[in-house]
Amino acid sequence: MPLLLNIDTATEHASVCLSKDGHVLGMIESTEQKNHASFVQPAIRQLMADAGYPLQQLDAVAATSGPGSYTGLRVGMASAKGICYALDKPLILIHTPEVMAQAVVSREPLFDPSFLVCPLIDARRMEVFTALYNASLSEVQPPHAAIIDESSFSELLNEKTVVFSGSGRTKLKGIVSAPSALFSDVQHHAGDLAARALKAYESRLFADLAYSEPLYVKEFFNPQPKL
Repeated sequence: MPLLLNIDTATEHASVCLSKDGHVLGMIESTEQKNHASFVQPAIRQLMADAGYPLQQLDAVAATSGPGSYTGLRVGMASAKGICYALDKPLILIHTPEVMAQAVVSREPLFDPSFLVCPLIDARRMEVFTALYNASLSEVQPPHAAIIDESSFSELLNEKTVVFSGSGRTKLKGIVSAPSALFSDVQHHAGDLAARALKAYESRLFADLAYSEPLYVKEFFNPQPKL
């Protein structure tokens, strides 16, 4: 019955949770994206104190690896790595869209096993970070960046019913009217990460502490001010 600390700061909705054998013992959430860095460490301390467990009793630490907010990904992974290094615990990294898909499959009332799940993370303008999963959460398309337009997913929607979720779904909802396109308001959280992390732990799928990095999908661009 592994005790896992789960950290998700990849999107505008941040959360940390403590889980034992996949069951959530406690969770703390924040919707203040600009404050993820100041949220994580105090939240972890409060979470562990409330649950009555010292960090030393953790069996592993899990974090969403991306894609998502560049700053948020660095905050989450740095926190997870720091704890793992200090306590000699294994690190588990799960792609953000997989965690989002877990939320839809487990909590969307209208979801059917024949559907596909397509999480969409807003990446500004008409761009999104996305991936595609089936009902068993096997990866159909890996995480990637995409530009949304009227023809997006048209071939796929001619063959399958697809449930779109995440902050980028509103971009698609405004321009795609195919009846096979469904839109879910289900918000993922660290409890969904816990479910995926348990499977990774049981399969001993641990990340390399020294060399693992966030999955940014595309390079960070920081425009330099004109002199």
